[in-house]
Amino acid sequence: MLAKSSWQHLIPHRDVMCLLDTVVAFDGERLHAQSDSHRASDNPLRADGLLRAVHLAEYGAQAMAVHGGLLAVQRGDAARPGLLVALRQVHLAVARLDDLPAPLDVHVEKLLDGGTSWQYAFHIDCAARRLADGRAAVMVGDDGGRS
Repeated sequence: MLAKSSWQHLIPHRDVMCLLDTVVAFDGERLHAQSDSHRASDNPLRADGLLRAVHLAEYGAQAMAVHGGLLAVQRGDAARPGLLVALRQVHLAVARLDDLPAPLDVHVEKLLDGGTSWQYAFHIDCAARRLADGRAAVMVGDDGGRS
């Protein structure tokens, strides 16, 4: 298990905008993270006091960024910035997240690494209930550093 302090510097999300709390496990293809931020009243994605299910895509995207960063560190490289460019086949099983009683389990799997682009599948569960799944395309920057 990896605490946020060991990987947050690898992604551009800071403070409350970093939605994930811990990395439970990861390998070259997958990452499993957990989060309780969906229940936080200061979650920056809340609107009108609610956190809508569409924001599960952001949880998945952040897990993809963490995965890419951790893999870069393992290779001895700098984490490269990425830009989420497409979501496909996204299914949402709930309307909102803020009323879910347990942590979110965020799972991502890298399907394709084209060097300058990645394809991922993601799914997010809460208490063994599937909340969302889908696929995402990420364009990866070529400048090895973060500003």
